[in-house]
Amino acid sequence: MSGRATPNTVTCVSPAYREGMYVVLLTYTAPPPEIDYALPDHAEWLTRQYEHGRLIASGRRADHRGEVLLTRSMSVGKLEATLAGDPLLLRHLAHHEVIEFSATRTGPELRAVNEALAH
Repeated sequence: MSGRATPNTVTCVSPAYREGMYVVLLTYTAPPPEIDYALPDHAEWLTRQYEHGRLIASGRRADHRGEVLLTRSMSVGKLEATLAGDPLLLRHLAHHEVIEFSATRTGPELRAVNEALAH
């Protein structure tokens, strides 16, 4: 399945990467006061994703128009289920684009992640 990304859809680059890693680009669609009001709930959601081992990194985009999430390897279905619980998406305050990739090389900080992907 491949194609052009549309808001709130997962675009897969190849069926061979069904257990890929993902970069999730969140783009805020609501005014800043509404985003700020929802951020504590979103932060709690992020904490739970780290506790469950689903996220490697996350942070606000430099332009402050959204966020970037880097996930561990998982199925598309698990990613979709995970994202479905994000308060920003549930409240229609953001949309997301998902970029699936296969990490073939990493820096030393992510060596354990890369070794897990090889097995």
